Amino acid sequence: MTVLNYTATMLQRDYIQRLIREFMAALQRLLEKKEAKVRQEEVRRMFAQYFGDYAFYHTASLDDIMRSIEKYPEEERLSRIEMLAELYNAEADDMSEPMRTEVLERAFMLFDFVDRHGRVFSIDRVGKMDAIRKRLDGGVKPEE
Repeated sequence: MTVLNYTATMLQRDYIQRLIREFMAALQRLLEKKEAKVRQEEVRRMFAQYFGDYAFYHTASLDDIMRSIEKYPEEERLSRIEMLAELYNAEADDMSEPMRTEVLERAFMLFDFVDRHGRVFSIDRVGKMDAIRKRLDGGVKPEE
């Protein structure tokens, strides 16, 4: 690996880490909002900012969504998939059935994909998957 390639790789990693930090900070601010309507508007804004068309990510099949992730550089894709799962998980509680269940299932499948294909084990991700599974099985709301 040349010095130039190494520098480019480090810059790419730095970009991904900054993107994730920025996304997680925005997600945290979203979760702190009390009004459901304000949260829903913020979710739409985050979809537009980080992924694209909100409607696409709520009407497309999971296969189409995974194909849409291919537009990002390969080293960024798992992070983007996990970000998408986080966003689905966060918005689910402001939705009514059957959309709530569908969005939770998407979040779970995306978290599961990252868990199976990623190189880093995350107890936080496993905990979120377990919480989603419980919500899907029993209609349990997340802890406030």
